[in-house]
Amino acid sequence: MQRYPAAIVGGLIAGVLTTAVMKAGRKSGMLTKTLDRDAVDWIDDVSGSRALIGDSGTSMVEFVNHLGASAAFAAAVPKLRELAPSLSPAALGTLYGTALYAVNIGAIAPLLGITEGEVKAGPRKAGERWAVHVLQAVVTAVVADRLTTEGKMPPRSN
Repeated sequence: MQRYPAAIVGGLIAGVLTTAVMKAGRKSGMLTKTLDRDAVDWIDDVSGSRALIGDSGTSMVEFVNHLGASAAFAAAVPKLRELAPSLSPAALGTLYGTALYAVNIGAIAPLLGITEGEVKAGPRKAGERWAVHVLQAVVTAVVADRLTTEGKMPPRSN
């Protein structure tokens, strides 16, 4: 498979996996209120969606949004692989997930009102959010690496 489709498939798989991890983590008590629930609350706050389509419908809207974001962010993985060809997919994913967390959750989400900000969230919730972002990006990078024709994502040749 070519690099960009492989990365997008990896992102979609990672999106499904991280959603499952967040749901299982909440239900088991291992995780606090996860980012997907914050997003569902935000969607309802700005649109009144729960009154129209219920909590399950609003959750589905958030899930589709999460998959779209997963695919979009995954599209950067081949370019990152070009820039750091010696990094393992796990290392690349860890760095990328940390960067996504810092930008999306540390800066953008609080500005939009999706989250309360990481200082107010506290170290446990912030750590959970960071870990889910790292998991997302590591799974994306590893799956993309495995799906490419050569078995790894080589730098693009001119």
